[in-house]
Amino acid sequence: MTDASTPAPPQKDHGRAGRDLRAAVSSAVVLLTAIALSLLFWKPAFMVIVAAAVVVAIWELSRGFSAKSIDLPEPPLMVGGVVMVVVAYVWGAPALVTATAVAALATMLWLLRRGVEGYVQNATASVFSLVYVPFLGSFVALLLAEGPDRNGGGLDDPGVQGIIAFVLVTIASDIGGYVAGVLFGKHPMAPVISPKKSWEGFAGSFVFCLAAGWALVVYLLDGDWWVGLLLGAIAVVMATLGDLCESVIKRDLGIKDMSQVIPGHGGLMDRLDSLLATIAPIWLLLHYLVY
Repeated sequence: MTDASTPAPPQKDHGRAGRDLRAAVSSAVVLLTAIALSLLFWKPAFMVIVAAAVVVAIWELSRGFSAKSIDLPEPPLMVGGVVMVVVAYVWGAPALVTATAVAALATMLWLLRRGVEGYVQNATASVFSLVYVPFLGSFVALLLAEGPDRNGGGLDDPGVQGIIAFVLVTIASDIGGYVAGVLFGKHPMAPVISPKKSWEGFAGSFVFCLAAGWALVVYLLDGDWWVGLLLGAIAVVMATLGDLCESVIKRDLGIKDMSQVIPGHGGLMDRLDSLLATIAPIWLLLHYLVY
């Protein structure tokens, strides 16, 4: 045991970056490697990664909501979330809508077993979680399913190309905002919600996203240049809003990170916030303007 008078060990100062950069980069490399291997060799394996991410994200939300005495029913949310991802990949968007409605109803019925106290609060948070994570995440499955072969893989597969474009343009937003924010950030964008997010960082994200969107659509997806610029503009706006929304959630719950499952990044939801916000409009754009 340590004496009460013993001072706590000092916290590491990560500077303006606000995170352990070495750990963050190492974690990102591991995750991106796993994603790349699944996409290149057998894309259904990527759906396993998506389903696992849904389960972990639901667990993190349940853990975070408990700070406000909100008790999410994890079993129906996790099972329903995985089913939604699979249904979207195999049968498409109409089946996803139906699966989401059934999962929401099943979750509300599950909560009946607990009685009246807290029912509205827990049911509302449950449906919110169902839409926020597995429903939005299922658009990844819709994008991956583009093309004639659902069991394929490799850089020639249209679905794989779409996923690569989606992931890289969202990463471009994160990198551009990080670099510009650290080097030039002086004017806070939303100081109450996210003090470290600056307008200079947003400008960096905008430039990086436009460049990445243009390059990816023209050279990877063989689409029109203006579609690439539109992709970049949509990505930077939605990624920024997604990040701010998750920051609002954490501030309301009174927590810093959803968990610490990813070294240098915090929780999985701390990395998925931008991806979840960008995937639906990116799928819509690529589905109707590229494929």
